[in-house]
Amino acid sequence: MRILLTNDDGVYAPGLAALEAQLRHLGEVTVVAPAIEQSGVGHSITYLTPLVCRPIYRDERHWATAVDGSPADCVKLGIGELCKHPPELVVSGINAGLNAGINVLYSGTVAAAIEGAFFGLTSIAVSLEYDPHADYTAAAVIARNLITQLAHHPSARGRLFNVNIPLLATQRACAVRVVPMGTNCYGNQYIRRQDPKGRDYYWAAGDPPPPPTDRDTDLSALRSGFVTVTPLQFDLTEPRLMEDMRGWQLDL
Repeated sequence: MRILLTNDDGVYAPGLAALEAQLRHLGEVTVVAPAIEQSGVGHSITYLTPLVCRPIYRDERHWATAVDGSPADCVKLGIGELCKHPPELVVSGINAGLNAGINVLYSGTVAAAIEGAFFGLTSIAVSLEYDPHADYTAAAVIARNLITQLAHHPSARGRLFNVNIPLLATQRACAVRVVPMGTNCYGNQYIRRQDPKGRDYYWAAGDPPPPPTDRDTDLSALRSGFVTVTPLQFDLTEPRLMEDMRGWQLDL
């Protein structure tokens, strides 16, 4: 299997290295990752400036290509130019921090997987609950097991998946839940401060998501200690409303 691997934490992130080591058991891995951290950039792409690339070597072998761009740039460039052979699978991660709930919409990790799905490739984003001492090796083994199953399932071909791993799963055996993404709004708290010249500035507080109050979602399942898998789609059309709007008789 030919695999294109990327992330949004940057080419030197420990989660990327741990996942690359595990994916090599599945086939040929090409690593194309941002030169610096690109967390929270969503699905941005670079088109007004050139994308500068440089090789990264480890153990006297070409290990990765660092790109001065976004995670989506890395996937586009990887598929179009940098992979020796067209990839069959795109994997993004392991991200330092969960990408669950509405964070899916901001995440560079998930955006990279979405970009792979644009090309009709099975694409999987992988994230681990944040801890400065997180065991990325254990998380990578979990990810490899799930990726193997997803990549070989006939119904998964060309589809998009978001995998989140709680810290608990790296410490003891945990079950997997297939759940939808949560849609509760959060993350709107800011800390106001002043710079030395007396000007106000605002720093995002990074408040955690509130306890889930609605249906069973990735947020509630993760809180209960499950590894979660969520199938995603990038077609944002609201089909039921669109059908209703056909009778609205809109005109100019």
